[in-house]
Amino acid sequence: MSDTNTTHTIDTATGLEAPAELSTERVKAVFSQIARKYELFNAVSSFGAYRRWLNGMMRQAPITSNHDVLDIAGGTGDVSRWVARFHHPRHIQCTDLVPEMLEVARLHQANGDFGDVPIDFDVVDAQNIPYEDASYDVITMAYGIRNMPDRPRALSEMHRVLKPGGALVCLEFSTPPNPIWRTLYRFYLKHLIPFWGGLITGDKSGFVYLAKSIQAFPDQRGLAQLMEEAGFHDITWENYTGGIAAVHVARK
Repeated sequence: MSDTNTTHTIDTATGLEAPAELSTERVKAVFSQIARKYELFNAVSSFGAYRRWLNGMMRQAPITSNHDVLDIAGGTGDVSRWVARFHHPRHIQCTDLVPEMLEVARLHQANGDFGDVPIDFDVVDAQNIPYEDASYDVITMAYGIRNMPDRPRALSEMHRVLKPGGALVCLEFSTPPNPIWRTLYRFYLKHLIPFWGGLITGDKSGFVYLAKSIQAFPDQRGLAQLMEEAGFHDITWENYTGGIAAVHVARK
């Protein structure tokens, strides 16, 4: 397992070393402002592809009805809703750094969107998870690790709270292997993600950050290496939409 005492925090927009507070406060500011429009942005900006990504994530997630699931960076509860619908686990703990995002998730709960699956919500920094060792069977996380300035620490914390044999299932933006598709995708990130974000939420600057953070994030193998260094093994991934997104599954 990695030694979290020797890791260096980064600016998640550039990948360069920087104080953790820079990225943490920026993430809070961005997502607190766009929380109410976040789901609409995901649908529009991905042209609906995000549903295929989530469907793939559920297909790969080794969740049963006897499992306790921890949803890290759960945001508005999108992943938790899919987990509840597809797998009906014993309990879901939906967490996020930004309270405003969880407020939207609670509205979904009030609307019955989680069915009869018990779910609780908690404001949690994944770099310092306040739960006991070996307390969850599966951890889900979508678009979360990219926004964390101390990724080795966060992954080590996830490894700590998983039960032996448990799995981390991570959906994240990644790097298309095909150079032509990769070039087109980078153009889309730079020009159209801020356009859609500004049009839908009125906060173009927040989506300039999101586009930069995606480009600065490690590719599929790079994320797998971070997981391995945190103590995970049997790490696999599957690409979606030509590698724009990837779902990694890692075992404890």
